Amino acid sequence: MAYLAGKMVLAVEAGAPNNGRGEETRARVKFARVRGRTYPYISAQAVRRWVRDGMAELGAAPSPVTRVGKAQGKAQKANTDADPMRYADDDLFGYMKAGAKSADEATTLRDSPFMLGTLMSVEPVTVTEDFGVMARGVDQPVLHGHEFYTADLAAPFLLDLPRIGTFTLPSSTGVGRPNYLTKEQALQVSGAVQQGAQEVEFRGQGAVRLPIEARRDRAARLLEALAQLSGGAKQALHYGDRVPSLLFLVPFKGGVNPLANCVGWEPGAGLRVRGDVLLDELAAWDGEWEAPVRVGWRPGFRDEAREEFIRQVKGKESQVVIDHPRTVLRSLADELRAGEYDAWFEDPAPMGPEAAS
Repeated sequence: MAYLAGKMVLAVEAGAPNNGRGEETRARVKFARVRGRTYPYISAQAVRRWVRDGMAELGAAPSPVTRVGKAQGKAQKANTDADPMRYADDDLFGYMKAGAKSADEATTLRDSPFMLGTLMSVEPVTVTEDFGVMARGVDQPVLHGHEFYTADLAAPFLLDLPRIGTFTLPSSTGVGRPNYLTKEQALQVSGAVQQGAQEVEFRGQGAVRLPIEARRDRAARLLEALAQLSGGAKQALHYGDRVPSLLFLVPFKGGVNPLANCVGWEPGAGLRVRGDVLLDELAAWDGEWEAPVRVGWRPGFRDEAREEFIRQVKGKESQVVIDHPRTVLRSLADELRAGEYDAWFEDPAPMGPEAAS
């Protein structure tokens, strides 16, 4: 296997976890209009920030951020240290660091091995505006308003496991995936190799790869951060739990996510989880995934939908296992650290002519 494909659902109850652009004294939530209906959403950027902060809470030192450019105008920007060998978040979440025009300080960037979709409400909902007044100690009260909503929001995600801790080197031709180290970092490769890193060829490019222990740990920390996910705007007024209420995980050979249509909605009933769709997808991708599909489902969350899902996957217990999302994520993290799935950190061997015939 090479990828860990997933889908997660967050239950927001009377919350405003991700604000849009405000209008003077009115704070708005983010939402999309689809066929005339309102679908609140949380941007992937916000959730990735929550995960990054969670990793820091678990002991992974975050890459320092430096703001550069003019205080006013269009030249403002902020960069991390862009050092993926040292910092797990630079490795997992990627970056773009624009340097000077000289060759030695050229722009460097890294695609994110952790890919996340927009957490969008699975069904259209009505956004509510709360009206407030600030009248404490002032002669003339100040009026203000803000929006909130209740919804189940779902998003797919994908973790490219072989790319964790693997960094391509600068190409003389400039061809290749943008996951490269700067020239200065490339000069440090020999020292890194002495400390256990390896020089390898990765997807057709020269690369340096951290020891497997470091790569296991970084993947595990990401899963552990998801298991205690927290964050978001308006927590003082609309505090809410952000740990996923529903989670799917499946190891997959390619960068495809077979879980796209497993979560939807039914008018009048709300969230619907399709066990029949899951089994049909798994059958269509037979040989491309590894059992079991890990399903995390929090007790008390959409009990009727859970009973229907269990009924639909009955008899497939070897292929689909259900537990608490936190237990699923932390158990898999422990198994990764123990080296039980080291094969997942390597690309599958290509099929030769004999195997394909």
